[in-house]
Amino acid sequence: MIVNSDTPDAWMTSGPGAQRRILCHDKDLMMVEFRFKKDGEGLPHNHPHTQTTYISSGKFEFTVAGVTKILGPGDGMLIPSNAVHSCVCLEAGVLLDSFTPRRDDFLEAHNIPLD
Repeated sequence: MIVNSDTPDAWMTSGPGAQRRILCHDKDLMMVEFRFKKDGEGLPHNHPHTQTTYISSGKFEFTVAGVTKILGPGDGMLIPSNAVHSCVCLEAGVLLDSFTPRRDDFLEAHNIPLD
């Protein structure tokens, strides 16, 4: 079992008004928590990983592959591999994202060794 604790040094800036921490991972799967201030942004990007996002709290405007929707607590979505996506936080909140396979770029940015 690999568990990462909620310590101040676990968090890093991931975009304007946004921070992330890695909750757990293996080579095939990774779970990451993102917290956003109001008006925080997940800037447009894409990656080869398939991603799921669960809105734990707050309200977000997501754009995925040119389609925009507003999502709130309890909502979830799947972001296909290589789809350009972004979000704007309308009410401060928390997202729980899963990536398959894991995001090695996140591990490197957090100084977590690749196994």
